[in-house]
Amino acid sequence: MKNTKLLSLGVVAMAALLTFSGCGGNKSSASGNEDADHSVVMVTDVSGVDDKSFNQSAWEGLQKWGKEQKLKRGVGGYDYIQSNEIAQFASNIDTAASNGFKTVFGIGYLLADSIEAAAGQNPETNFVIIDTVIEGKKNVVSATFRDNEVGYIAGVSAAYTTKTNKVGFIGGEEGKVIDRYEAGFTKGVKDTAKKMNKDISVDVKYAASFGDPAKGKALAANIYQNGSDIIYQAAGGTGAGVFSEAKALNQEKSEADKVWVLGVDRDQQDEGNYKSKDGKESNFCLASTIKSVGVVVQDISTRALKDKFPGGKHLSFGLKDGGVAMTDGYLSDEAKTAVKEAKDQIIAGDVKVPETPED
Repeated sequence: MKNTKLLSLGVVAMAALLTFSGCGGNKSSASGNEDADHSVVMVTDVSGVDDKSFNQSAWEGLQKWGKEQKLKRGVGGYDYIQSNEIAQFASNIDTAASNGFKTVFGIGYLLADSIEAAAGQNPETNFVIIDTVIEGKKNVVSATFRDNEVGYIAGVSAAYTTKTNKVGFIGGEEGKVIDRYEAGFTKGVKDTAKKMNKDISVDVKYAASFGDPAKGKALAANIYQNGSDIIYQAAGGTGAGVFSEAKALNQEKSEADKVWVLGVDRDQQDEGNYKSKDGKESNFCLASTIKSVGVVVQDISTRALKDKFPGGKHLSFGLKDGGVAMTDGYLSDEAKTAVKEAKDQIIAGDVKVPETPED
């Protein structure tokens, strides 16, 4: 059975449900209070609020926060605005500010330019950018994650699990954030392979999009066809295609020969459910790396609620404070032990994980 183990960020966790009228989803009839001075909205990237990954994690956190504060969904409370294409980022952020939301989250580094511009135009509004840093704006908080650390332990788990000594990595768009995942994963695989006296290769591919499941499926098909039996995907909505391809392959395989996917950003275990060729109910999501975006959204929203919004600061979260973590999933006991050892070594500073891939 799956066993999700996460470290606490030391903030209060909370719970709820909703959507933004006119811009993202269906208007909820949820009742609640208004507090315009502490209202919060998030603007998604193109993967969407139901990407089962990064945006969904953020939205789940905001829903929990809103319900705990007994706020209503919508203007004066809490909500989200859906971005279906990059061209909508600026207008969606402007809509958030013009509707009077006090704190506006940009979910993902692709929204950085739009957040920075809006922050200059709306000095009384709080802005938060996730996954990159905006400098020189006193009304902007930057929140980043040490994804290379959790990528490393994902690499350790893959090295202990692979039967073919070939594993894969699929990224969404190339850039600093996914670089960290790739660098950590590749380093974790290679360091572990060296300890085990094995030669394990890593097949790295990029989809050039966070919202293209068809491309993710095609890349996964190629990697699996070339002999990899595990793929770690850090690709947002594109990652859905990786799960789709693994499911299609596994339905034609016996349980013993299945291929695996490592989930990202939130626990994606449920995406791995399938029935094998021999009729067995099974799961191919080996484990998931967790980026606690939702908890960070709750934390910063609570600070703003207490009129202690940390404007101008860069907050960084890693393994030590639980900002990133990994589930146990279906890892073997041996793999779980190795993952824990690697995590402890990273936290202690005994293992230094690179942030950029090696040439």
